[in-house]
Amino acid sequence: MKGESKMVFKSKMKWVGLVGLVLSAFSIFIHLLLARYTEDGISDYQSSVTIFSWRPIFENADLPRTSPLHRKFWGPVRRFEPLNPDANPRGYYAAAPPLQTNGYIFVRIQGGFHEIRNSISDVVVVSRLLNATLVIPEIQSTTSSKGISSEFKSFAYLYNEDQFMIALAKDVKIVKTLPKNLKEARRKKEIPMFRVPHSASPYFYLRNVLPVLNKHSVVELVVSDGGCLQAVLPPNLEEYQRLRCRVAFHALRFRQEVQELATRILNRLRAPGRPFIAFDPGMTRDALAYHGCAELFQDVHTELIQHKRSWMIKRGIVKGKLSVDSAKQRLNGSCPLMPEEVGILLRAYGYSSDTIIYVSGGEVFGGQRTLIPLHGMFENVVDRTSLSTGWELNRIYGLEVKIATNTPRIPTFVQEEMKLEAWKNSGPRPRPLPPPPARPKYPYNIEGWWGWVAESDNEPDRTVMELRTNAHKLLWEAIDYVICVEADVFIPGFDRDGKGHPNFASLVMGHRLYQSAASITYRPDRKEVAKLLQETRDHLYQANRTWLTSVRMHLRKSLFDGLTEASAKSKLLSFLSHPVPECSCLRSNLNEIPFPGLSPPSQAQAQAALGAVHRCPAWIENALIPRQRDKDNDEDIDEDDSTSSGLFFRPRGGNHEVGGGEINNKEEAQLEDQEELEGAER
Repeated sequence: MKGESKMVFKSKMKWVGLVGLVLSAFSIFIHLLLARYTEDGISDYQSSVTIFSWRPIFENADLPRTSPLHRKFWGPVRRFEPLNPDANPRGYYAAAPPLQTNGYIFVRIQGGFHEIRNSISDVVVVSRLLNATLVIPEIQSTTSSKGISSEFKSFAYLYNEDQFMIALAKDVKIVKTLPKNLKEARRKKEIPMFRVPHSASPYFYLRNVLPVLNKHSVVELVVSDGGCLQAVLPPNLEEYQRLRCRVAFHALRFRQEVQELATRILNRLRAPGRPFIAFDPGMTRDALAYHGCAELFQDVHTELIQHKRSWMIKRGIVKGKLSVDSAKQRLNGSCPLMPEEVGILLRAYGYSSDTIIYVSGGEVFGGQRTLIPLHGMFENVVDRTSLSTGWELNRIYGLEVKIATNTPRIPTFVQEEMKLEAWKNSGPRPRPLPPPPARPKYPYNIEGWWGWVAESDNEPDRTVMELRTNAHKLLWEAIDYVICVEADVFIPGFDRDGKGHPNFASLVMGHRLYQSAASITYRPDRKEVAKLLQETRDHLYQANRTWLTSVRMHLRKSLFDGLTEASAKSKLLSFLSHPVPECSCLRSNLNEIPFPGLSPPSQAQAQAALGAVHRCPAWIENALIPRQRDKDNDEDIDEDDSTSSGLFFRPRGGNHEVGGGEINNKEEAQLEDQEELEGAER
């Protein structure tokens, strides 16, 4: 009987275990199913709160959208509301490329994100100009390294090939690869190649490239430095400028995985229901070296910048001296605004400490250390890593081979030796210690920049992992680009790259000007900002009312004056940084809606600066719904609460946060702001 009872007990336990396994498997299946079908929508906000590192902190009530303060901080800028995107052909322009072309143009593009984007727009225009068939360009130096996923080939690593071809079908004939016979000839280096100069004129291609193309039916172009066609074309080629806009703003869509992740991150940013600011520091090592800004940093970072500047001088990229007075460069506006300085400007303008700020950029030289002051001023400073998970980022990289690291680990005996030295040198000493002996050179401590910067004058060759990281930066900047273009407010820290050309931030500002000209895009004058900060350097965090008024007036003026400067400077180097007036039109009711706060001469100046004289076609006019205006709010008055005249950095939890309190003295605020508007006209 005992044996039988044991057998029954064991059989029951087996059944219980089997049922448990079935239930566990069913539970896992349900969880996977839920994870798959609730990836989008409301789960995005929940994940941003419970999974991601960003925990939104809001100490102040959100401003009503109808309030004057909300209009001040988040726009739109009324004087630019009549400006609309219009990149369609206007004059004589063939509806489709000829069936018979002069041959094939094969292009290799070298450079970073903004250089690639500029160059692609240029080569499409060159192909149209020469009546050539364009082969999908190859992106070199950033994706041609070992370990990059084989799922994507060059151009398709970043952009959607099919969208690119479909969007430009009426402009240029595009194919994915060369025909077999020409592909073999290229492999044998038998096709003519041109290393085209930066910003070449259209006549360079007509005189030099076209005859060779007609003779050989194929040419190879190597494009570097961020462009192969001059930015400002002759008036008779204005349709080619609009073609550039169709390429950059319509045909160049990121591949699906990248676009989806960017949209998901954007939704997580907007989930709290508040607008946000996008900030691009523009602080790359190359830019800092080119413009002589090494002394903005300390210790080894200065040495790294100077080493890069020396490398640039040897190769003729930089014409100046190795040693540059960085303080003088900063006062001249030649150096980036530090994140701390941008934070001070935004707080002085009135943005509260709980404003959401998205920091973009594939590289912020100096790392998170340089962003610490910005974090101290604003609670909700985030970036793509704060709003996504590691597996989400890995998904956009594709399947990459594992790279074996050759960096040796610290041997055990070395660790013991280090512990012994630390013990010997610890504790108080009755007399000064003698100089320490020379540091022993172990393999582990001469790897990377901290080794070669002190041991060698030659920068080491890039490792496979560094090349792979450069390719990843393309995807990071693609995500940042989408978010910066869609941001409620954008402010750049710098608008020049490591060759003196317009950088990532310039492309963002150009895209925002084309897509939504009325959205707030600050373009601070770095020289003027340096002067303002110098005036109150000793009392930077206890600024008086006069200084605050000066900062607010400068930022408000930068919304318009920055466009004038971009038209005079940036556009000459990159058309995409200022695609107005060629790719824009004005609503026919412009004369009915005066520019708020501007006198008639200033209105004429605004139209002259934008140059937008083309009236929008009827189909655009009919698609636009006129915005009803409140007659009482016709004046674009910037109202501040009276408490903002003193300290603008207040203890947390206070009731008088700038931009978040009640307006206590409306008449005084209106009078002050009217004075600012009058000062902006002088």
